[in-house]
Amino acid sequence: QVQLVESGGGLVQSGGSLKLSCVASGITSDDYAIGWFRQAPGKEREGVSCISTLDDRTLYVDSVKGRFTISRDKAKNTVHLQMNSLKPEDTAVYYCATGPTCIAAASDFGSWGQGTQVTVSS
Repeated sequence: QVQLVESGGGLVQSGGSLKLSCVASGITSDDYAIGWFRQAPGKEREGVSCISTLDDRTLYVDSVKGRFTISRDKAKNTVHLQMNSLKPEDTAVYYCATGPTCIAAASDFGSWGQGTQVTVSS
């Protein structure tokens, strides 16, 4: 059974930084994707970033390019999302999830963490 546990959220001022972590357990495959998604109140869930475990290729939504960096610590089964230059519009609950590839639809990501709140004040 796959389990994902996120941490690192919090309250930060505009322009600040946070580093989210997602610890994965119970994954038997060596070829999958771990994505970060977010959902703000009243808005649809949005894919933010993703990394492939096969080749460490990464993807970012345009709104976070140049500000967010996804990385993977293989030894600790952990994926990080370093978020810099945060803006109020980044405020959301952030979730990590596992899926077949980074270009898969969000609905194909089968295992999800419980989420961590990120709040950016102006």
